[in-house]
Parts: sequence; C-alpha cells; structure tokens
Amino acid sequence: FSSLTHVICHTCFKRQEKLHRCGQCKFAYYCDRTCQRAAWLDHKNECSAIKRHGKAPTENIRLAARIMWKIEREGSGLSEGCLVSIDDLQNHVDSFDEEEKKELRADLESFLEFWPPQSQQFGIQFISHIFGVISCNGFTLSDQRGLQAVGVGIFPNLCQANHDCWPNCTVIFNNGNHEAVRSMFHTQMRIELRALSKISPGDELTVSYVDFLNLSEERRKQLKKQYYFDCTCEHCKKQIKDDLMLAVKEGENKPSAETVKEVIQFSKDTLEKINKARMEGHYHEVVKLCRECLKKQEPVLGDTNIYLLRILSIASEVLSYLQMFEEAADYAKRMVDGYMKIYHPNNAQLGMAVMRAGVTHWHAGLIEAGHGLICKAYAILLITHGPSHPITKDLEVMRVQTEMELRMFQQNEFMYYKMREAALKNQKIQVMPEPSNETPPGLFHKKE
Repeated sequence: FSSLTHVICHTCFKRQEKLHRCGQCKFAYYCDRTCQRAAWLDHKNECSAIKRHGKAPTENIRLAARIMWKIEREGSGLSEGCLVSIDDLQNHVDSFDEEEKKELRADLESFLEFWPPQSQQFGIQFISHIFGVISCNGFTLSDQRGLQAVGVGIFPNLCQANHDCWPNCTVIFNNGNHEAVRSMFHTQMRIELRALSKISPGDELTVSYVDFLNLSEERRKQLKKQYYFDCTCEHCKKQIKDDLMLAVKEGENKPSAETVKEVIQFSKDTLEKINKARMEGHYHEVVKLCRECLKKQEPVLGDTNIYLLRILSIASEVLSYLQMFEEAADYAKRMVDGYMKIYHPNNAQLGMAVMRAGVTHWHAGLIEAGHGLICKAYAILLITHGPSHPITKDLEVMRVQTEMELRMFQQNEFMYYKMREAALKNQKIQVMPEPSNETPPGLFHKKE
C-alpha cells in the first residue's frame, strides 16, 4: 500500500526500521541486497517507468502495470501450475455503478500516462478488464507475522474458490523464511489454501470473502457491493447465528425493544467517536469511550451481541497497549467467550483473537488462563496457518515458555512471582503493536 512503501520491504513484506531505497526510482525499499536482487525481475520495468513519470502512481495502477509487464514477459496463457489465466477471470465491469465507472475512467487515464511507450501496448478494453479483476479479486497480503495488511495481489488459482460464509477452507499468505537463505530452513513466500475440517470427495472448496462477525444482511450487502452476487449460503438463507449476534439480556429484567434500540444506536455513535480518537492517537480517550459504552451495554445486551463484542475487542487491545493489563485481560476473556459461540471453531480471526487474549493474560500475571488461551490459539492456528507460518512458530515459543512458567507457578507461587518480576525486565513475549484503525488482514482486499 502507498502509505507503507517506506516502512515495509517491497520483496518480503517485513517491517524494518532502516530499509535501503532503490537508487534509481527512489520509491522502492528493501531489507538488503538479497531482497533487492529478488525483486529486480518485477521491479525493473516499474523502476524506469516511475523515474520517467516523476512519481509513483496509485496502488491499483502499480498492480495493473505489474500484471501487464508479466504478460509482456510470459504471455497471458497458462503458466505451469496455473489453472486459469487472468484473461478468464471475472471483471464485473458491466455491473459497475456510475461512481465506479468514473473511478475506472480516472484509473485508465492515469495508467495511460504512466505506461511507457516502449512497452507492449494493450487495448482499452483489456486494461479495463485488468482493473475490474483487481477490484473484485484482490487478495490482501499481510506483513511477515500476519498481523497487518500491507498490500494486495492477484492469484488467479484462488479466484476459482467460491464464497461461503461458513467455508471449509481458508487462504493464508505465508511469507516463508527469508533469513535462512540457502539453508534447509529456507522457504519461499507463498499463498496457501488450507482445509478447515475434513472435506469429502466431490465437495466444493469454499472460502469466506468477508468476516463472519456481521449479521447475515450486512454480509450480503457487502458481498453484493464488492463481488456483485447474492449470497445464498445456508448461514445467510437461514440467518444462522443472527440471534446470537443480536442477543439481549434475558430474565426478569429483560430490556424493552425501545431500550435495546437506544443502546445499539449509542454503540454505533460511540464506535464512530472511537475511530476518530484512534486515528488521532488519543488512546486514553478511546478507553474512556469504551468504558462509558460498556456501562450502557452491560445491563441490556447479551454476551454474544456484536456491538458489545466490538467494544470489548477495542478496549482490550488499547488497554494492552497502555499496559493496563488486568482490565484488558477481563475484557479479552469476555470477547473470546463470545467469539467462541459465533465463529467457526477453526477460524483464523478467532485464532488471532484468542492469541491476543492469551498474551494479555500473561502480561497481567494470570499464567493459568494465559497458558490455556495460548494453547487454544495454537491449536486453531496450526490448522488455519499451518506449522511453518511465522505466527504459528512465535506461538509455539510462547506455548513452551508459558508451560514452563505454569509448572514453576504450581510448585512455588512466591518464587514464580519473584522470578517473573526479574524476567519482565528482559521480557520475550511482546504485546501487540500499537493499535491501528485497521482490522487484521482479511482474505480479500476490500474496495474503499
């Protein structure tokens, strides 16, 4: 993404403090010479085009140009291991509304200005096709640890997998291990389609294009807007789990429909204020807004209500960052309990949320709960991310460390806290990075 070009390596997507800038175009940044050499085939044309143009164009145009330079080099036929060519992918240009058509015309104009005259020339219809493909088939790429969305790519084989809100597969971007070049541990960057449970012969392989943690009506709207189809999956047709996501407190003091409506509106308004405060980095204000909102929500909304869960998620993340771990752990536990009742048991977002809750509990000194959550997260991520993914490897280290600490705690609680105090000065387990306004990487790149 344009906002991250100077802090993320353009080859391996690792976040580095000091990156080396390409001396020619002054736009691309790399970890070192190894990464720069690995990028040259894809960057060579881009480098001279940026230099000639005077500045780098937008993400969409850079991606379209890279695709077309690849076609210029290799043709648009099927390359080895490719099941479908980019020519055959859906572009949905005919379904674009007026605003989207206007954006497409602007992109075409900018692309033609950027595209070098000495490169192969393509027709307007084909260039429009490529932009259409990018808008509805873009796949989100994450940084090396899988925690932040950093870019977008097109992977034709993956576009063959249709959507289901309750899928049997997931797609994970695995950065591989670039620090072990020329050793047995060196693994290439790759996209993996992973099964979430046992799949019978003949069953269609499906993935979810959107986060499940939305009401079926909201998911359908999002899918229609971005992918131009009406979702007919079982979960949408039967509105499965919608009742949980809209749950209200039961019992003698069951709130009235009017009260519920008021609290949900208050939650929506608060989420808007929270987004603004987060954008400006006012984290103490975020915490204040969350506490006020929870006070109103708790007597009215059920434990699995998505508005309550969204506030709990933000509160636990920001309080962790502010190192107020005990309060953060309480919110994280409630959030995870709610998520467990809603999400598919092997869902990547669930796994990441459980991991975050486990780390927060560890920081709060709640070693038993922390270790339990880290083990739970590890079991999920082994399936969703696989054993070779950097985040799973990080989690395995945490699991071993917390297991050792738990044994020590069970033998001698006093000694454990003494040793923990000393160890914290040289801590290994890290909190999540500074809270951002972005959601963790989803499967597919969403149009803004």
